[in-house]
Amino acid sequence: MGLKVAKFGGSSVADAIQLMKIKEIIEADDEMRYVVVSAPGKRFSGDTKITDLLYLCKTHMDHNVPYDQLLQVIEDRYVAAAVSLGIDVDYEREFDIIKAAMADGTATADYLASRGEYLNAILVAKLLGYDFVDAFSMIRFNKKGKLDDAETDRLMSQELAKHENAVIPGFYGQDIDGRVKTFSRGGSDITGAVVARAVKADMYENWTDVSGFLVADPRIVPEAKPMANVSYQELRELSYMGASVLHDEAIYPVKSADIPINIRNTNRPEDPGTIISTEGDRSGNRPITGIAGSKNFTSINISKSMMSTEVGFIRRMTAILEDFGVCVEHVPSGVDTVSVIVSNREVEGKLDEILEEMERVLKPDTLEINDNISVIATVGEGMAYKPGTAARLFTALAEAEINIKMIDQGSSEINIIVGVENKDFEKAVKAIYDAFEF
Repeated sequence: MGLKVAKFGGSSVADAIQLMKIKEIIEADDEMRYVVVSAPGKRFSGDTKITDLLYLCKTHMDHNVPYDQLLQVIEDRYVAAAVSLGIDVDYEREFDIIKAAMADGTATADYLASRGEYLNAILVAKLLGYDFVDAFSMIRFNKKGKLDDAETDRLMSQELAKHENAVIPGFYGQDIDGRVKTFSRGGSDITGAVVARAVKADMYENWTDVSGFLVADPRIVPEAKPMANVSYQELRELSYMGASVLHDEAIYPVKSADIPINIRNTNRPEDPGTIISTEGDRSGNRPITGIAGSKNFTSINISKSMMSTEVGFIRRMTAILEDFGVCVEHVPSGVDTVSVIVSNREVEGKLDEILEEMERVLKPDTLEINDNISVIATVGEGMAYKPGTAARLFTALAEAEINIKMIDQGSSEINIIVGVENKDFEKAVKAIYDAFEF
C-alpha cells in the first residue's frame, strides 16, 4: 500500500487495555508511520470523557469553585494508564504547568480542552517508541478562526519530514495571537486528515468503535450494514446531515489530495471497514448509499401573491437571516410560496425578532412556523441513474403513514431530503432503510 496515517478516536484510547490494542495494530503494520490520537473517551457506560472533565474544570475556574479534586481525577486516569503500561511519564510536571495556567487565569477553555489530546499523545508516543510532535507547532488558524490550510500544510510538511515515525495530538493548533485554539468537537479527525495530506499518505485510517460507516444509525436500525465503499461527496452529504462517524470538515484535506479514508474498528481490526474515495461504489448495484438525519429544525413558511415576479425576494429573505447570524439549511419553494429550514439551535432566543423583521421587509400574506421538523437525507450517487428511486422512497413513507412536510433535492441529484415531524423521525429512517433492502 505505502505510507499510512492512522487516527485513533476516544474509545480507542480510553484506557491501558485499549492502548495495548492500538499498539498491536500499529506494530502489525509497518506502513503506519504517523499516528494522531484523541483524548481518552469513556471506558464504560456512565463514565465521563476526559475532554468533558477538562471543560468542567474551566467552568469551576470561571465560577470560583474549587477544581483541584476534579483535576486530580483527570491526572489519576493518565497516571493509571501509564503505570498499567509500564511507561514513565512525568505527569506531575505536566499537571503543575496546567495548574499554574489555571491559577493565573491564562488557561482558556481551548487550552484546557486541548490538554486531553496533548497528554495522551505523550503517553502513546512513549508506548510506541515514536517521536512526539505537538500540533501546536504546525496547525494554524486564521483571523476568522478557520483552519489556515496553506500555512498548516507548509509547516506540517516541513516538520514531519524530520520524523520517520511520530505521534501527533489531535483537536487543536495555534491562532494568530499564538494561543491554543481547538477545532469543534470531533476535530481530531481533521488533524488526521491534514497530517495525511502533509505527508502525502497513500491511506488515512480512522480507527473508532464501529466496523465502518453504517448505512443508517444503528440506534434506529440495529441491523444496519456497513458500507464497503462510499464516495467523498456521499460522505460529505451524510456527515453534514448527522452521520457522526467522521467529522465532516475532515473530508476536504484528503479529498483535495485524493487520499482514500478507511474507517476501521479498533476492537475488530480484522474487519475491512469502509473505504471512502473519489470513486465510491461504481458497481451500479445500488442507488442508495446511506441514510442520515437530525431532529429539531424550524420551517419558516412564507406565502405571498405574485412572489415569483418580485425581484430580489429570496435575497431579502436570506439577508434577514444573515443579519441575525442564522445559517440556512434548505430553501424549498413554489410559485408564490417559499420555506426556509433552519436549525432550532440557530434561531433560539431570536425567532420572534426574525419574524417581525420578515413581516416588515417582506410583507407576506401569511407567515407560519413549524419548529417540530426532522430532516432526513437519503444519499447515493447511483440514484440519478436508477429510475424509480424517488418513488420507492415516497411509497415507503406513505405506507408507514408518515406525512412529508418538506421535499428538497440538490442539483447534483445525489440526495433526496425530506422533512417530517420529530415524532416520525425514527419510523421514517427505518421505513426508508427497509424499502431499499440493504
